[in-house]
Amino acid sequence: MRLIDADGTMVGIVPIEQARKAADLAGLDLVLIANNPDNPVCKVMDYGKYLFEQAKREKEARKNQKVIETKEVGMKLTTEDHDLNVKTKNACRFLKDGNRVKVIVKFRGREMAYQNQGYAVMEKFASLCAEFGQVDKPAKIEGRNMVMFLAPKKN
Repeated sequence: MRLIDADGTMVGIVPIEQARKAADLAGLDLVLIANNPDNPVCKVMDYGKYLFEQAKREKEARKNQKVIETKEVGMKLTTEDHDLNVKTKNACRFLKDGNRVKVIVKFRGREMAYQNQGYAVMEKFASLCAEFGQVDKPAKIEGRNMVMFLAPKKN
């Protein structure tokens, strides 16, 4: 097997007994790094310290990552202009904060016959939010609702 010393230098190809003796002399652990059947690679290291440092790196990575939430804005087919502007303002605020926005138009009763008006409302909403976001998933019908996703614009 190939052996890597505690300070990272390549010792070379040695029998496993010699590798174990080297680890015992150093007072450290012999850790299998690459389990190739032709050429296994082992390293002499403090395995507990290695696990601690790895957990510390993972914790730091989790702390630095940003979680993107999906906020929801609901409307009806008959939503008036002022209400549409209020909902657009809220959606733009969500997009500025870096969140995705799920826009829903709900159809009630006979409104299902006027789906083309729903697409028009969605297009108008997307054009009003175009400064801060872009259409991630275009409008599509899901049961009695029409759904569209907006994502924040990349800088």
